[in-house]
Amino acid sequence: IARADRHPAGTHMRQDPPELLAMITQLIGTPSVSSITPDLDQGNRAVIDLLAGWLDDAGFDVEVMPLPGEPARANLIATLGRGPGGLVLSGHTDTVPWDDGDWQHDPFTLTEADGRLFGLGTADMKAFLGLAIEALRDIRPQDLREPVIILATADEETSMAGARTLVERDAVHARHALIGEPTGMRPVRMHKGMMMEAIRLHGHAGHSSDPALGNSALEAMHRVIAALLAWREELQLRWRDPLFAVPVPTMNLGHIHGGDNPNRICADCELHLDLRPLPGMDIDELRQAIHRRVTDTLQGTGIRAVFEALFEGVPAMVTEPEARIVRLAEQLTGHEAGAVAFGTEAPYLQQLGIQPVVLGPGNIEQAHQPDEYIAINRLQPMMDLLGQTVKSVCT
Repeated sequence: IARADRHPAGTHMRQDPPELLAMITQLIGTPSVSSITPDLDQGNRAVIDLLAGWLDDAGFDVEVMPLPGEPARANLIATLGRGPGGLVLSGHTDTVPWDDGDWQHDPFTLTEADGRLFGLGTADMKAFLGLAIEALRDIRPQDLREPVIILATADEETSMAGARTLVERDAVHARHALIGEPTGMRPVRMHKGMMMEAIRLHGHAGHSSDPALGNSALEAMHRVIAALLAWREELQLRWRDPLFAVPVPTMNLGHIHGGDNPNRICADCELHLDLRPLPGMDIDELRQAIHRRVTDTLQGTGIRAVFEALFEGVPAMVTEPEARIVRLAEQLTGHEAGAVAFGTEAPYLQQLGIQPVVLGPGNIEQAHQPDEYIAINRLQPMMDLLGQTVKSVCT
């Protein structure tokens, strides 16, 4: 497999990266929106090149891994030290789109106000990558008995294509990982999975004066929704985990559209749903169950159903409570590792044989919001925590 832009450590004189706020300023000021809407989608290569330059200068063995057929998207794997085991400090480089007009601050200009740093990607989660580099500023390869790896990925906010590429190429080898998603400085060892599906029903149009002239896809969708909500109730009665704030699997019916005129029988109707399963629930089995429920509900109606996976899905994640990285994170933060409803790249690292914990300085309440920010008083504690984690695992 061709891998571009590999720079082994020690090929030139080590230089220090920019100061922390300068790094965060440049990361925020380099747009890297990923979106399912083509007009908004930008790619992340410019951010990856920034990080690669800093880490190359700092003496890391740097590998830039373009995604297959996507030159504007890449992962970065930067390794300091050698040997078995090791620790991954992981973050994604893409952001969601921003709500133009709703921001009080320029989303691409790091702005300090009221004890906060505002900017798109401050909490979720470009700032974490700057913090990781800063925390390792004084670490030298000879200080390490196990390597430390800074991992930066593409397209976490949309397709998880960067993480999937890592798994396909068996690209990262380590024993532990800390993923800097926004958790409010509290460790997370479990999260729900996520999948998204489109259901498109096709009937037959006709004049509304006589129902026999058509076959309403909209009315059929009403029956489908009732069947799906009944299935959701069954799932929630069967599956429950009190470690989650919302202890049951959730299903959100987030989008529906059908028909074009009130005096015309609706020929086509489309529904989009989001399903978030608990650990132990299989995404492929859930998707097949949706298809069966819809098909059975429509049997004998003459309505045709077509399904599309809007997002193939992220599995739920569980790292066992006795895992070393979990216990270390609990010790350093003073908080028991918990569970969250949002998904991360942790399940893909698990497929690579890595035990992850999710722990970052931002708050999920700020993620994907206008005027996203990170509290300034979180910066030094996060760097201290990262430094202590590296020393405990790698030195």
